[in-house]
Amino acid sequence: MLPILRRCGLARRPLRRTRRTTTVAVLTGAALAVAGATAAARPSPAIVVRHGVTQPVFSYKDAIRERVYVDSGVDSDRDGKTDRVNVDIIRPKETDQGLKVPVIMDESPYYDNAGRGNESERKTYDSKGDPQKFPLYYDNYFVPRGYAFLAVDMVGTTRSDGCPVSGGPSDVLGGKAVIDWLNGRAKAVKPDGSPATATWTTGRTGMIGKSYDGTLANGVAATGVQGLETIVPIAAISSWYAYSRMNGVKYNDDEQPWLSDYVDTDPAAKCAAVRADLDKGEDDATGNYNAYWKTTDYLDGTVGRAENVRASIFAYHGVNDLNVKDDHFAKWWAALAKRGVPRKVWLSQTGHVDPFDIRRSTWVEVLHKWFDHELQKIDNDVLKQPRADIQLGPDQWVTQSDWPAQEAKPVTLRPKADGTLGPEAAPAGSTGSFTDVTGAGKGTTEADMVADPKTGKSHRLAYVTGPLPETVRLSGTPAARLRIMLNKPTSNVTALLVDYGDDTRVDYLGTGSGIETLTTEDCNGESTAADDACYKQARIKTVSSAVNVVARGWLDAQNRESLSDPSPLKPGSYYDVRWDTLSQEYLLKKGHRLGLVLAGTDADYNTEKPTGAKVTVDLAGSSIDVPLITAGDPAGFFSPRPAAPWRGPVHVTLPVQERKLY
Repeated sequence: MLPILRRCGLARRPLRRTRRTTTVAVLTGAALAVAGATAAARPSPAIVVRHGVTQPVFSYKDAIRERVYVDSGVDSDRDGKTDRVNVDIIRPKETDQGLKVPVIMDESPYYDNAGRGNESERKTYDSKGDPQKFPLYYDNYFVPRGYAFLAVDMVGTTRSDGCPVSGGPSDVLGGKAVIDWLNGRAKAVKPDGSPATATWTTGRTGMIGKSYDGTLANGVAATGVQGLETIVPIAAISSWYAYSRMNGVKYNDDEQPWLSDYVDTDPAAKCAAVRADLDKGEDDATGNYNAYWKTTDYLDGTVGRAENVRASIFAYHGVNDLNVKDDHFAKWWAALAKRGVPRKVWLSQTGHVDPFDIRRSTWVEVLHKWFDHELQKIDNDVLKQPRADIQLGPDQWVTQSDWPAQEAKPVTLRPKADGTLGPEAAPAGSTGSFTDVTGAGKGTTEADMVADPKTGKSHRLAYVTGPLPETVRLSGTPAARLRIMLNKPTSNVTALLVDYGDDTRVDYLGTGSGIETLTTEDCNGESTAADDACYKQARIKTVSSAVNVVARGWLDAQNRESLSDPSPLKPGSYYDVRWDTLSQEYLLKKGHRLGLVLAGTDADYNTEKPTGAKVTVDLAGSSIDVPLITAGDPAGFFSPRPAAPWRGPVHVTLPVQERKLY
């Protein structure tokens, strides 16, 4: 990896929000009335704007379809030659007549394996090798409105050279090279070997994509490359360490080499040595953060850093996404907010799902305005609207000025030996304990953790509030604070925040991760015989249940102070540990109860083997901070009240969320 970094000469530099000054001929308002009369005199075609958005005046059928190979400047497969990045392009034919257009770009590793979108679309080519079908609707919708669309094969995948490195330097730098080429700073050739120049573009580029694609947008933005004006990362990674593990607890084994192999359709031997280095670098034996993970960290890494970002951001994430968990969004968002980066966000109650499949017409409308504002420089109202759109229930969306909600304040809830959870601290000397072990050595399932919360169990501790007097909203990131003693040097610790109460919720754990795909279609954009703009509709899928895990967090106790330098605990001594759970947006409804469940290894989402340690919790020194929006005194909201005897659900079924990578 390091030779790649040296060749590219990346260095830290201060943020500069520069804008390319090339202008595009635009017809707006009254100018439309005379456009027809002056068409013959007009020197070049023009983009048409009406009601603050570009209009579909360019032929999709007649658009130019071509491909070029951009020199990435990196040699990921170590063959002594720099890797070429395959770039498939579709642009209005008028760009050969003087029209200059901005670019929407989806860089992806999935174009010839998993495919893109809910229908797993792949590219197709004609007999000359020119692209005919571009997956998804971006080309169908935006090319007629005066954009070029680029479907870029990530280095090491599809028609690009090299080896994929699971979010590492060459994955990112290949995309950066394409931005550089669009702005005259990198070289490219046509399939016949002749030079290719992007004379048809303004150079202003927006990157978009879901999952790995959106991750690449984050990574390229973190290099600070000039010309990348905006990114739209959908369910995207911001740190590959955080994709593989949390606080030293692994989600998956062999994640990095496995994913590299998954997206690579070339013979396995070609990149075997590269994948061996990925296996070594990820260090599954310890779960620690190291120099390898630093190369895949876009928040504060060696290739990219949040402080370098020039691009604005329109982000989307599912708060119940257990593949790319929402801490990726939350930390990225916070880092960019500190930099004053222009930004907008949608958060849904689903898992790893595209907003196109949950709120389609509104999503396309807002995305259109966003790209018009950021790439065409049209003064519409997209940044005057509330910054955040939040889904709180199956059919309930709200808007707010920022995320988390500014009204949310941390409420400290404390466990007591009687199994209650409230604002008052437990008496000194109060303790509880659990053992990090269960059948088959795989840990405890979440269903077993949360079931029958009023009954003592050796593998977990459970604490529950009384019935809530009013509905209250959680907005932000809960933080667990525990004082623990082990009888071994370390243990995995799980903290779950749980909603006990019957309700109809988004079925984010079930098949589809919260959506159901229908047989009906609708269309967004223009079509050809080879590439239609029509996609199956989808709707939110719900489930009725008596319990829901609201927030999850995991910690390897020896990583309590450092992710890179573990400190084993001295058995028999107490230690203070603190860690954030995943973020959440959630309505805790009147009459429901809020629970805190503490346990060892989470068999559903951890691959660590239980240590067998006994974990003793000093209740007087333990709590969880929950960011809540309440009326009046939040502590008083959870004060104990007389209530009828309650046991909670005895038998609980919680499916493990399917892992859909794309």
